[in-house]
Formats: sequence, C-alpha cells, structure tokens
Amino acid sequence: MQAVPRITVEVPVLGVGAGPADYEELGQHVDALRRPNGLHLTLLHIGILADFSRDVTEWTKGITPAAVATRETVRWLQALPVLDGFPGTAERLIVLGGGGISGLEVDVPQQVHDYQVSLVEGLRGLLDRLLVDNVDDFILGSQALGFRYPHWVPHVAVGRPRSRSREPVSIPPVTVTFGASRIRNGQFLPAAD
Repeated sequence: MQAVPRITVEVPVLGVGAGPADYEELGQHVDALRRPNGLHLTLLHIGILADFSRDVTEWTKGITPAAVATRETVRWLQALPVLDGFPGTAERLIVLGGGGISGLEVDVPQQVHDYQVSLVEGLRGLLDRLLVDNVDDFILGSQALGFRYPHWVPHVAVGRPRSRSREPVSIPPVTVTFGASRIRNGQFLPAAD
C-alpha cells in the first residue's frame, strides 16, 4: 500500500559544495546519509491534503466542508509565485524535531526569508477565507500542518545524527545551491475545478 503523499512548498538542492565528495564528507557526522538527488529545503508544510481539509472542517464545526477546503487550498497552492533559485551556505549540522534527523542549517538570502513569511501570511489568508477563527491557534494545532515552532530555521535534512548530543556540529563552510520553488507532490493534487 502506497503512502499518501505530503504536500509541501520547497526548493530542491541542486548541489552541495564543489562536488559529490563535499556532500559525502557529511557522512562522518551523519548515519544513513540521504541521496543527494532528493535533498530539499521545505518552505511550508501543508501535509496530507485530506487531513488538512478535515482539520479545517473540524475546526469550523462543519461550516467549511472538506471538499471546499481542498478545492480552495489547491487553488491557492497553484497560484503561488515561484521563488527563483539561489545559493546558501552551511557551516553546521543541527538536530531536528525529536532528535532523529540531522540537517544542514543553511544561511539563505533575505528574499528567501521574505518569501517564506509571505507563504505563512498567504496560509493565514487562506484559512481566514475558509472561515477558520483563531488562525494562529489552528496553525499550531493542526496535525496536518505539523507546526511545532513559530520560528522557521532554513535547513536541509541529510540523515540521522551519529551522536545522541543535540548540540550543533560545526563543519567546514559549504555552498548549497537551490533551484526554483515547487510544490512537492503537486502532481497528486486534485483538479481545482
């Protein structure tokens, strides 16, 4: 049985450092180093669309049906402007979430931070149109969205931490090149009619 895909707005990693060896060097700090061709930086996590729509319906006590939430969310996602590719730099590995993921903390240009803020503001506007009250509480409480921290830290998940320490690990500075923004698993979105 295939897992239902999660929907995110992300930028793909086109390269880490000067070549494959620079990325493979991270293996001395990370177990189960991920394949470089699937690396990305998440700008906004929507989660499983059906779960997100169900969260909206439950929050609005049925005022906004799941089908309406789905349709409007798809329209909003498909109308998002594209963020052009950009370079970033990473100088340390950080432990993410519950400690099971190690990520490159990436210093990105200001326009990337601005774009990410515009995504969150756009999400707030979408939720307002879907008649969600207390939008910030919904964002932090929605299981689908999975927001746990109000502050966004640009990062690229690269594997599992080798050590149990939650302390950041310094690495030699490395350039990370990103492509244009895209909707991950966008091909699975239903038609917005």
